[in-house]
Amino acid sequence: MTFAPGLAALLLAAAALPVAQAAEPLAASDGAAFAPTEDGQAVLDARARTLWARCVEGMQWNGKTCAGTPLLLTRAEASARAKARGAAEGVPWRLPRTLELRRLVDKQATPPGIDARLFPAAPGGLHWSGTATVRQLSLNPYNYNNIASGRTSGHRLAALEGWAVDMDNADTRSDVPRTSKLPVRLVRGAD
Repeated sequence: MTFAPGLAALLLAAAALPVAQAAEPLAASDGAAFAPTEDGQAVLDARARTLWARCVEGMQWNGKTCAGTPLLLTRAEASARAKARGAAEGVPWRLPRTLELRRLVDKQATPPGIDARLFPAAPGGLHWSGTATVRQLSLNPYNYNNIASGRTSGHRLAALEGWAVDMDNADTRSDVPRTSKLPVRLVRGAD
């Protein structure tokens, strides 16, 4: 397997990094190698070539754990937060796709969940993903509630829903209203 020159150097450097707060190698159950970066701010997934924020938004790495209070954001706020962080740090942070976020959950652990050695103080439950669903809803133009709410133009309405992943068991939901307030963990490419 060949990697781009910059990525190959990053992967080699990450392989030489000491693993923080772990006496045993940190690896996911599916064989993907996860390792914290030297500064502890992120976790490298060498197999997927992604770099994960070690702490959810609202929390900060203090050298030993993630401290602070997780921000609970709507889907729009989560997307805006990713763009703002990317602009501030000069790297393209984004919301993870559903399958990427599910990879962080160790389903073989008892109980299943995210590895606390890699992602300390991580909140459980649903987290936003970047995957979205647009669903067409049929409206009855003769229904007074549709008229009263101003939804009289056309007979169909696009309902925007977001996808979220339960970090306790890797279950996904495709019907989460975008106004729901959930934590978010950002990701970016490792190259």
